[in-house]
Amino acid sequence: MIMTILHARRLLASALLLSFATLSHAQDWAKARLDTSPRHHEYVPLKHGSRTVQAFVVYPEVKTKAPVVVLIHEIFGLSDWAKEMADELAAQGFIVVAPDLLSGFGPNGGGSSEFPSQDATVKAVSALDADVVTADLDAAADYAKKIPAGNGKLAVVGFCWGGGKSFAFATHRKDLSADFVFYGPGPADVTPITAPVYGFYAGNDSRIGATLPATTAAMKAAGKKFEPVTYENAGHGFMRAGEDPNNTVPGNKTAREQAFTRLVSLLQQMKSAPVASSSAASSLKEGQREDQSGTLAKSAPAIVACHDANSTRHAAASM
Repeated sequence: MIMTILHARRLLASALLLSFATLSHAQDWAKARLDTSPRHHEYVPLKHGSRTVQAFVVYPEVKTKAPVVVLIHEIFGLSDWAKEMADELAAQGFIVVAPDLLSGFGPNGGGSSEFPSQDATVKAVSALDADVVTADLDAAADYAKKIPAGNGKLAVVGFCWGGGKSFAFATHRKDLSADFVFYGPGPADVTPITAPVYGFYAGNDSRIGATLPATTAAMKAAGKKFEPVTYENAGHGFMRAGEDPNNTVPGNKTAREQAFTRLVSLLQQMKSAPVASSSAASSLKEGQREDQSGTLAKSAPAIVACHDANSTRHAAASM
């Protein structure tokens, strides 16, 4: 009996180690890019109340002051991809602050990197209290506004779970120059929003897509600026999956390239003038969306999907 218990424990330990190894190696390509980046990276503790949130901060190599972007990670936590995405935006001339919203909630009081598996990370992010997340994002935004190298302009960009949080944060924060939502749902009440909101969605998403027409109608009725674009033949999480060397969906790569170009184009306007429509986004008329080649195609309302706090379903290309 004792030997059976010991054997079971060894099997469990082996399974946990294998799961952790799989998670840690899943984004080696992203970590490799970070390791060779010439830009300055640092972790900054952001304290508010009784909490301390660790934030990954990246600076661009520029001579002038730069806009600051708060990056909200996916439901997979502050992964190597999230940090690599922050570095990639910094390469375009922006300071990026990426808070680890799992700070203090991981094993031994750690954050995202301490969880033994992707499933454990997903469950932990799904369980985060909305008010705590808002307070953490406030701490990140407050810090971002005070960075001496910043030009005083602040944007928020979120992916997946973070896309929904980015949209929600726009209802709370009044000093945003722009808000960027990647495949995330809209908030129940959009009336407090003051910043323009730019949406990036995948044509092959379905779950949250049912909510997008209502969000679009609500933003229009409230007189808010909302420009959603759907990228055809792409799946949920295409910004990550599209640059993964193991990606097998061509539409993800194409969507990733087009969406990144659009994102940077909009962010660039924060370097001098208020954010306005990019040429690609402003050319989209109601009932139209970009196809894979960047041309316009007549379509039904855009369809999107994202993880929310009640779902632990993984995207098809989640690793």
